[in-house]
Amino acid sequence: MTATPYARVLFAGPDLAEGAFAELFRRQLIAQRGEEALADIVDTSAGHDELWQTVQASPRPLLVIDLDPQSSAQHLDWLRSELATLDAPEHLFVASLLGQFDSDPAGAACALAGRAELHLACVSVPAIPASHAWSCIPPHARRLLLCNGPRCTRRGALPLWKKLRETLKAAGKLECEGGVHITRTQCQFPCDEGPTASLYPEGEWYRMRDEEEVLRWVQERIVEERQVPDLLIKT
Repeated sequence: MTATPYARVLFAGPDLAEGAFAELFRRQLIAQRGEEALADIVDTSAGHDELWQTVQASPRPLLVIDLDPQSSAQHLDWLRSELATLDAPEHLFVASLLGQFDSDPAGAACALAGRAELHLACVSVPAIPASHAWSCIPPHARRLLLCNGPRCTRRGALPLWKKLRETLKAAGKLECEGGVHITRTQCQFPCDEGPTASLYPEGEWYRMRDEEEVLRWVQERIVEERQVPDLLIKT
């Protein structure tokens, strides 16, 4: 068990209540911190209200370990800014694996709890700029919605998102006149065929399971404007 200076450490993220990942995480957490640590798990699949309530009712100082597979610097700033509205925010801290999970996610999370140099305070959180480059709707003719729900993310959706942007940009088709605006979404279904993506206004649904399929889809469907039937998901 990793010692920390906190009165309580919470483990928050989606898919922590049920399912294979929840089962694995809970078993590993018991091995690390004992059965009582199960009370420190907060599932955020349906939203963060339970997390805010648990934090508010918990002793200080408190650390929230962010286990969201879609976590990013922006997500952490949002989480910190929300926690800053609660009581005694100067005693609230956040740490994240930034979506990087290995074969022992609970062990990695517990180890992170002991690394104070990686913990972020919930005060003096950077404010959103009043004026910024991303305040305008980018030009586009189509929208591609790539699922970044918890199951698609664990099937590799995040690196595929980056590859999609790179490939569309290299083809001169990213967020330009006649091009494609791509957006990450929560669960689109069907999860067992993911990562999934839907193209509008056509209303076509695709599976994109690896970089090779991403490259082929961009070339054939967007650049050459022809169908890619073997990647289509029947709706």
